[in-house]
Amino acid sequence: MDKVIETVKLTHAYSVGTPFERVAVKDVDFYAAEGEYVAIIGHTGSGKSTLIQHLNGLMEPTSGKVLFRGEDVYASKETTRRVRFKVGLVFQYPEYQLFEETVYKDIAFGPKNMGLDDKEIDRRVRNSLELVGMGSEYLEASPFDLSGGQKRRVAIAGVMAMQPEVLILDEPLAGLDPSGCAGICENIRAFRESTGATIIMITHDMEAAAREADRLCVLYRGTLALDGTPEDVFSDAARLESLGLDMPEITKLVLRLRSHGIDIPKSIYTVEDAVRAISALKGGSADA
Repeated sequence: MDKVIETVKLTHAYSVGTPFERVAVKDVDFYAAEGEYVAIIGHTGSGKSTLIQHLNGLMEPTSGKVLFRGEDVYASKETTRRVRFKVGLVFQYPEYQLFEETVYKDIAFGPKNMGLDDKEIDRRVRNSLELVGMGSEYLEASPFDLSGGQKRRVAIAGVMAMQPEVLILDEPLAGLDPSGCAGICENIRAFRESTGATIIMITHDMEAAAREADRLCVLYRGTLALDGTPEDVFSDAARLESLGLDMPEITKLVLRLRSHGIDIPKSIYTVEDAVRAISALKGGSADA
């Protein structure tokens, strides 16, 4: 297993040396492997956003290290700058960060800062817009004339255009309806499949975490409380509840069905898995 990015005993405190000093993350050993999809979950205030802002050099640890392919992200200013192009970060509600006159210029902003030539910038802009499910007819549109969901896609495309080796997204599904959530998840999958990038996603959507991620990391009061496969993490309802979290709604429904004598596996965490299991009970196919 090749670790692309990792933290070693990462600690970050705010307002150090003042009466307002607060430790946001403490001694966190976190990693994401080559091509892996990791979902970070945890209740509000658990330290999720603080953790990910260290991964591309936006925040410097109070103590501990952040390593990108074994190299200290903070070894020098040049190293930090280089890593920021390799580790792309999409903030929560990224649509509020759009600022250019056209969609094209907004997506091109990152690649231009990388010093790429016009031909390569154009290729990346068009490819990234396609990855988020939007056509070339939007290139000359003002980003401010788009719908909320389209704005978010354009903002995500702007980070994808830098072709980061690690794509980090902070609550990309927040505030979206089910259709919008499904679309963004599909866009992230498309980027991962086309580039082989490592994905790290913060989310409160337990079903999306179970469906999309290879591994779940649960933060609790600034510490890494759980780290495992979706099945590992969601199989212990009592432990999750003690960490201020809950299992996916579909899992609750499955457990209720089991309590009524329906012989359905309890380790179901997505709607798709439930459809297949119920179809098998009926002797049909999932498409029936």
